[in-house]
Amino acid sequence: MSDESSTTGRTGATGTATTLPSIPDDRDPDVSFVVPARNEADYLRETLESLVALDTDYVYEVLVVDGDSSDATPAIAREYGATVRQEGGSSIAAARNLGADSADGEWLAFVDADTRVRPDYLTELVGFTEREGLAAASSYCRITGPYRAKLMEATINHLFSRLERPILPGFNTLVHRRAFEEVGGFPDVSNEDTAFSRRLARRYPTAYRREVLVDSSGRRIADSGLTGTVWHYARLDVDRLRATG
Repeated sequence: MSDESSTTGRTGATGTATTLPSIPDDRDPDVSFVVPARNEADYLRETLESLVALDTDYVYEVLVVDGDSSDATPAIAREYGATVRQEGGSSIAAARNLGADSADGEWLAFVDADTRVRPDYLTELVGFTEREGLAAASSYCRITGPYRAKLMEATINHLFSRLERPILPGFNTLVHRRAFEEVGGFPDVSNEDTAFSRRLARRYPTAYRREVLVDSSGRRIADSGLTGTVWHYARLDVDRLRATG
């Protein structure tokens, strides 16, 4: 594995910054965004644009973990001033864990290369976790795409969020670094985000901010693995769900 980073910034014709904000020399970032990406040149730019546009007082960094892309994915990441880490493309869990190992933030925010965060994402989600005493959280989402994608959106927003041990989707998860490290990060298995969520929630409080803070593509819903496991985990919580209506 090799490391690459970019510190070069650029501005648009109007002087508006189009690269990620720089981190003051005298402090570490509050939050590290980890974005796994393999051949995501068609989507990554919009994701990074949304991170540039965050309206927040939190200091943050962005690490794009490139999974041996054959397209312009790493070049686009450097264009926006993101730190690029190279990973061989073995798995998305490995990419997320490598990004976390390279991060300096107290909080780790995992988003995918086809996910756009709302401008208030950090302010709302970090504030929510700290206010509620949580180790990790997700938020409601909007998923674009066919009918199956909208079904998945409803499942995430209205079922995952109500489970006793909520399933936090890998494309939209904020977790405290200490908790992440203590559970060993994302296991390198199928449905790694589901397995990570359940392992984490056995030891720490987790929850959802019931507000839409991200928009994500539904292009990979059929292969995401989430739908294949949700009913198994829902059955584990069915009595609680019935009791709470």
